[in-house]
Amino acid sequence: MNGPVPADLPVAQARLAIAAALCAPHEPERVELRGALGRVLAGDVIAPLDVPAHDNAGMDGYALRGDDLAESDDTVLRVVGRGLAGHAYTGAVPPGAAVRIMTGAVLPSGCDTVAPIERCELDGERVHIAAGLRRGDNARARGEDLRAGGVALPAGRWLRPADIGLLASLGFSDVTVERRLRVALLSSGDELRPIGQPLDAGAGYDSNRYTLTAMLQRLGCEVLDLGLVADDPARIEAVLRRGCEAADVVITSGGVSSGDADYLRRAMAALGDVAFWRIAMRPGRPMAFGRIASGGRDALLFGLPGNPVAVMVTFYAFVRDALLQLMGARATPLPLWPVVALEALRKKPGRTEYQRARLQRLADGRWGARITGSQGSAILHSMSEADGLLVLPDELGTVAAGATVDFLPFEGLI
Repeated sequence: MNGPVPADLPVAQARLAIAAALCAPHEPERVELRGALGRVLAGDVIAPLDVPAHDNAGMDGYALRGDDLAESDDTVLRVVGRGLAGHAYTGAVPPGAAVRIMTGAVLPSGCDTVAPIERCELDGERVHIAAGLRRGDNARARGEDLRAGGVALPAGRWLRPADIGLLASLGFSDVTVERRLRVALLSSGDELRPIGQPLDAGAGYDSNRYTLTAMLQRLGCEVLDLGLVADDPARIEAVLRRGCEAADVVITSGGVSSGDADYLRRAMAALGDVAFWRIAMRPGRPMAFGRIASGGRDALLFGLPGNPVAVMVTFYAFVRDALLQLMGARATPLPLWPVVALEALRKKPGRTEYQRARLQRLADGRWGARITGSQGSAILHSMSEADGLLVLPDELGTVAAGATVDFLPFEGLI
């Protein structure tokens, strides 16, 4: 981590430096399927069977042979039976015949097409099918979703609800995943107070550990709360050692700038190879990253700023992707949407800015965004009101109203 660093490190360069220092622990464990949501697959999941397992009907209607369809007129067929999901029709379907069938039911032998019920009119034992149906319509082929022996889900997949359903459809009651990443948290600063204590002059409640805990829980991490640490060098070092010996990653908030009372910065440097950066971004300029060691163990360390909004922005900009990589997950770049700036956005070239904004649907169907008032890095309420962040890259200056900019949504972020 040592070596010359630009006075203000570009966001992209900081990300590359972090990515180069990461090595994911590979410690797979087997978990029950109901508890696998948000876990990361430790290996490829191979489909043990075809999905669907049989040719089947995609709609309620009548199963028939494609050869029997009239070229341009209505088709009239004799109804010879009925097939239900779980109760297949097993009789013969001769030319000129059809079988009443329900969605999901196995297609009778020889049938390759389903006429939807709304296109059909039953007349005694005959069904009249409106013209326009083509061979193969509304029929689902065996294995069209998955083939036995193929990769159903790849290693590194962060499991979502649809993935859980897919695994269940293949008959899996449990699955092999990477163990949960253990992350230790602490806040520092004599000006901070625990929730429940009265606030004296100049003091404020410690919100950062609660914010970070929620963000880490959404990622599926196991969180160790090291508490609020006063500005005492010995106490700070002891808590950092405790986190290092119990967790894969230690995240701190506050104490990484160059002030005389920033004892946390000095304790980090004493325990390992830690770089202290000034990032060319707003909010979130001061940051530390590196590795600390204690008791024969080591842990990655992220030293985040103390201001509440800066904590969240630096987590999204740097920590989230790093934790996913450490969890063994495949790269999942942050989703950026193009939106219309509904007002001029003040910005200086040479730094990346993250401005809190609300979305608004425009008359032409596009999405626009308007900032949530003051963008000060201590104004957490403006973050709570926002739908996401406008991401304004280094090279941009002030953005004119009506320009297209990138928007990072909060919902959908893991």
